[in-house]
Amino acid sequence: MIPPRKGGIFTFMAKRQFLKAQWKNLVMLNYEVDPDILKPHIPPGTELDFWEGKVLVSMVGFMFLDTNVVGIKWPWHVNFEEVNLRFYVRYFNGTEWKRGAVFISEIVPKAMIALIANNLYREHYRALPMRHSVTPAADNHTGFLYEWKLNGHWNKLGATVSNKPQAIEPGSPEEFILEHYWGYNALSATKTMEYQVEHVTWQTGAVIDYIFDADVTALYGREFKPYLEKEPVSAFFALGSEVVVRMGEKIMVKGSVRN
Repeated sequence: MIPPRKGGIFTFMAKRQFLKAQWKNLVMLNYEVDPDILKPHIPPGTELDFWEGKVLVSMVGFMFLDTNVVGIKWPWHVNFEEVNLRFYVRYFNGTEWKRGAVFISEIVPKAMIALIANNLYREHYRALPMRHSVTPAADNHTGFLYEWKLNGHWNKLGATVSNKPQAIEPGSPEEFILEHYWGYNALSATKTMEYQVEHVTWQTGAVIDYIFDADVTALYGREFKPYLEKEPVSAFFALGSEVVVRMGEKIMVKGSVRN
């Protein structure tokens, strides 16, 4: 059972801490997709979580800062970029529903990070050259840009954002996209990894412009190309905060579940 949140953070009998870091300056472009293309990615025991009848995926770029894994700040692995493609599921634990995220692909610039995450959590990391920039813009705005190099080409994800922070409104699209405190990964046809994520409720900044220029087919597969090359249904920016990721737990499911 998920305990109540206090001051924007979940409180519970926590498992041992696996990772602690700052997740900062999150750019999120959200796209509606056909649910069928996500069926191979849905972890057993979970089901798609719909927003107003739509199935959404998010392209997310952000900074990992002040990172430590199992209490250690590993040299040259403390501050780095990440870009990921994720979607949203829910899981019923017998008492209530938990809302979580599933990652289709995660890109980082460090091979060791990809190795650890892929082996311990069955994530879908790959290591590519990356860079980022933060640029002051007119009228009290800032530009954030994340880039990663694939096949000799720099792919881009970014946004120009208002510097005036805003609180997330309950029941808003921002709450649906940003307020997830569980992660799920398929381990087998009958087994899923569940892990908990802790952070305060983030503040947001209004997005006035955005860019996504990437080789979608090479990165995510041909099935995503028609959807990720359309205009997103929404674009969000979150300031971020300190984040704690707890050690994972295996969920056993009787038979494979695909929704």
